[in-house]
Amino acid sequence: MLKVGDRAPDFTLLDEEGKEVRLSDFRGKWVVLYFYPKDNTPGCTTEAKGFSASVDEFEKVGAVILGVSPDSPESHRRFKERRSLKIKLLSDPDLKVIKTYGAWGKKRSFGKEREGIIRSTFLIDPEGVVRYVWPKVKPSGHAEEVLKTLKELGL
Repeated sequence: MLKVGDRAPDFTLLDEEGKEVRLSDFRGKWVVLYFYPKDNTPGCTTEAKGFSASVDEFEKVGAVILGVSPDSPESHRRFKERRSLKIKLLSDPDLKVIKTYGAWGKKRSFGKEREGIIRSTFLIDPEGVVRYVWPKVKPSGHAEEVLKTLKELGL
């Protein structure tokens, strides 16, 4: 997993509208890059709704929110529409970005160990450097935790 001080690897992924989005498109802004397992599941919905509810506060401090999962752009579009989400969702079906950032690995679920998405978040500064990492996220209250961290940085 990437660490604080690492340069955030650039990437290009499709968003919910099928448009290419590059991390470098957001240079000059803070980026909250979060990885989640699957659209329309309880935890992922809680996390996405939390970020959506606070999107205006994130914008006030110059931050954008990007959610990444292996789901297709079409799945993301339906998820956004169904849940009235206000954040950008990116599709990584090959797991390339997910693995590059270290958000893929062994995890326990219902008593069984398997590989999958490790729910994690990276705070990237305007120069493209990782400034904070949440390696194992609990969906409820996470958006508030990230926003608090941004404000503690004086933004």
